[in-house]
Amino acid sequence: MIIVGLTGGIGSGKTTVAKQFSEMGIPVYIADEEAKGLMRRSKIIKRKLIKLFGDEAYIDDELNKPFLANIIFNDKRYLQKMNAIVHPKVARHFQKWVIKQDTPYVIKEVAILFENGGHKACDFVITVTAPIETRIKRLLKRDNTSKEKIEAIMKNQWTDKEKVKHSHFVIENIELENTKKQVVKIHKEILKMG
Repeated sequence: MIIVGLTGGIGSGKTTVAKQFSEMGIPVYIADEEAKGLMRRSKIIKRKLIKLFGDEAYIDDELNKPFLANIIFNDKRYLQKMNAIVHPKVARHFQKWVIKQDTPYVIKEVAILFENGGHKACDFVITVTAPIETRIKRLLKRDNTSKEKIEAIMKNQWTDKEKVKHSHFVIENIELENTKKQVVKIHKEILKMG
């Protein structure tokens, strides 16, 4: 099974690209969603996060996202500690998921694929890029957030330039029709290599 990592900075359009691969019948594993699910379901993760962040980490058994985001995006040490708790569980969950798939390749969408070393477990990596101004505009429209919060998250991610240097494929996601053409082209190339 070929494992294709899909990454890109916040607001680059990874979800849009992932959806396009999915529409072509390629299974897509959205690591952030799975991580949130595991943070909600796993008693071990819950216990460790409460130990790390205190009782405020959860409210009524639900993850207190604003509280955690405020801490982890302002202090890299806490982000690393949280990732050390959550990422190994997500990696195991992904391995079990891959076994159940029956396609030439799968997509693993991870926002911080390079930052956490996840690219090493991928056969190919696709990076989705877009100009920073475009990304900020998209996020301000999509999320209830501020430019400062977006920039704080961006500071914890590799730049597009760094990601592109380590990628096999790059999708410039500015105009939707063009993005679709790039996805189809990459899909065909991966199938040839499989």
